[in-house]
Amino acid sequence: MAKKIELKTKKNSASVSAFLNGIENDQLRKDSKALLKLFKEATGMKPKMWGDSIVGFGEYTYYRANGDEGQFMATGFSPRKSGPTLYILPGYQNYDTLLKSLGPHKLGKSCLYLKNLENINLETVKKLIRMGLKDLKKSHETDF
Repeated sequence: MAKKIELKTKKNSASVSAFLNGIENDQLRKDSKALLKLFKEATGMKPKMWGDSIVGFGEYTYYRANGDEGQFMATGFSPRKSGPTLYILPGYQNYDTLLKSLGPHKLGKSCLYLKNLENINLETVKKLIRMGLKDLKKSHETDF
């Protein structure tokens, strides 16, 4: 029988502003505030904290092969010590052309790793966010 999955990283009521203002590294704090503005513009959604360190926008429902279901943020970012990590769900597999104009980065399945926003094309980031949301909406139940 299918069941609802409770993830460790859940949406909560913590303050996004307090979290970002509490970042000790000046450059990372500045980059994170710029990303907050960019994600708000690209999504038209209000940010929510997910776990202790992820700023997320929107939600989607996913189903595992066994029928279990869960909810997770649709897109977001996390200011990591190594630099900002951007989450675009369902992933970056189909965005090769756009990624060529992004600037220096590394990729995981659904993670885009940046050292900072220097030399990053922020308009490309906006396009990636919007395309990711559009693609996610095609394949999953969403709240946006």
